[in-house]
Amino acid sequence: MALNSRRARQLLETAAPLLLQGERVEFTSLAGVGSVSVRRQALTAAVVGVLSAGTVMATVTPRALYIVMTDQRLLFFDGNRGGRPGRLMLNLPRPYVSAGGSKKAFLGLQYATRLSVAGQEQGLKVTFPVQHRADGPRFVAALPVTR
Repeated sequence: MALNSRRARQLLETAAPLLLQGERVEFTSLAGVGSVSVRRQALTAAVVGVLSAGTVMATVTPRALYIVMTDQRLLFFDGNRGGRPGRLMLNLPRPYVSAGGSKKAFLGLQYATRLSVAGQEQGLKVTFPVQHRADGPRFVAALPVTR
């Protein structure tokens, strides 16, 4: 499911002042960007469990960011937990970005891929949640494939 019309309009309004002359938006979505280590997940769960005497359970997830793919760049905006798009967090030139390691994740309910940026050692994990899972293959198809 793509972004609802109100959220897509807000995202385009946020991105419009940053677009270069003649630059076209090709794709918009919301995804979790980054990864959370097992150590951090376990530590968070333990601390919250101790502080709440076992009555509350906590999880740590990657940061939600809105994605705007143009014909020239990938722009990532603060997701504000699925609310109104916030400030620009990451701006990547599209010719230097490729996608690889794409697969269904978490019981097939999510779609995950790893972006590689030319000149960078570490990739960037992008996970499309259940509501936006169908956007994952479209996103990956628009980028060159990392081998």
